[in-house]
Amino acid sequence: MRRKTSVAFHGGVNEIGGNKILLKDGDISVLLDYGLSFRLRSQYYSAPFLSPRSEKELLELGILPDLEGVYRFDPVKPKVDAVILSHSHMDHAAYVSFVKEEIPVYCGSTTATILDAYSEIRPSGFEFNLEGLNFRTFRTGDKIELGSLQVEPIHVDHSVPGSYGFVIQTSTGALVYTGDFRMHGDKPNLTEDFLETAANAEPVVAITENTNMTHAEVSSEEEVRAKLSEIVRSTTGLVLANFACADIDRLRSFYETAVENGRRLVVTLRQAYLLSKLSGDPHLDVPRIEDENLLVFQKAKDKYYLWEREAMNLGETVNSQEIAKEQGKVIFACSSYDLGELTEIKPSPGSCYVLSASEPFNEETEIDFERLLNWLEHYGLPQYHVHVSGHITPLRLRESLRKTKPKTIFPIHGTSPVLFSKFMADLDSRIILPQVGRSYEVA
Repeated sequence: MRRKTSVAFHGGVNEIGGNKILLKDGDISVLLDYGLSFRLRSQYYSAPFLSPRSEKELLELGILPDLEGVYRFDPVKPKVDAVILSHSHMDHAAYVSFVKEEIPVYCGSTTATILDAYSEIRPSGFEFNLEGLNFRTFRTGDKIELGSLQVEPIHVDHSVPGSYGFVIQTSTGALVYTGDFRMHGDKPNLTEDFLETAANAEPVVAITENTNMTHAEVSSEEEVRAKLSEIVRSTTGLVLANFACADIDRLRSFYETAVENGRRLVVTLRQAYLLSKLSGDPHLDVPRIEDENLLVFQKAKDKYYLWEREAMNLGETVNSQEIAKEQGKVIFACSSYDLGELTEIKPSPGSCYVLSASEPFNEETEIDFERLLNWLEHYGLPQYHVHVSGHITPLRLRESLRKTKPKTIFPIHGTSPVLFSKFMADLDSRIILPQVGRSYEVA
């Protein structure tokens, strides 16, 4: 008797992120990603004044899906055999912290490094506590055997290193899960490898992101570097930059722009600490924190965390007063948490601010966009938005699905599923717009 295969979507439906997909094959159950839904969480909470107090509170509000045998606080024995993470962004990985310690968590080696660094950097709390989790790492070329399932991870290009898509052999046939991917970044060859493997598997199902259906930009990281260089070259004062901590491609773009224009890049303690962790990965091309063109920003505090003290010892440090004196000679990576430093720096006329992430949020944290604009107004800082998405554009996505030829497509991680279905209507694939919590049999 053939085993039944099904998928159920407990997040990532009609929203960007929060992916939580339950794949069942006979008596084997696997979760594909287990991310935080920024949309759901922001409906009830606003840090730091109102934050969740317990796991059961998140369950009550539907921010955590009601799945038996998954959570640490659930006395029932594990009913899931594994969690498999596509990459380290919080909207795909944050809520793995609630998963029972007995359930293995599979992820790429780089993802494990980033999550480990995040667990040290982030303030202690129950929402992102990875202590005790059973991480098992993989790289492209590995095969993961989970009962009747064989999972093949293949690297893809995304806005964070160590991102993967998956080709999963089930009892019914191959299932493809794209995770988040793109073709216009620095490494399109990674995504091409994934798509070729996916097409050769002749998938019965593809679960695909469709983030950029309404805000697609035809651009590339190379164009980002050119635009950044033009801005920096024309700026006489301080250049402030805000980009995602783990977007190594973007950090490299700012670094190269700084060097090209006779400036030095000042990174946050978070970025310095993460760079130090990633520098040991032979597969990654990251600037070395001890490079003379990099400075580490030391925020004035009475007490520093252990990881902050470690970061300050990694390279040459600089404080607000020193930045104030060298405004035309640096690019200052100023996160939303560092805006208060502007009262000490007092940006000179002719300074500017470059937002190099999606607005009003990126995939690592929310950006309080309204308050950011108030700070920029106060200090006379015009804002440039120079960014290239971590997500595939509609025409490239259409071509990818045409190439892989899945019998059925489930679009997730996007807010325009109806538009997607009409845009893809002439493909030789059945398109199903999933509903939250509903199980769909794979046939």
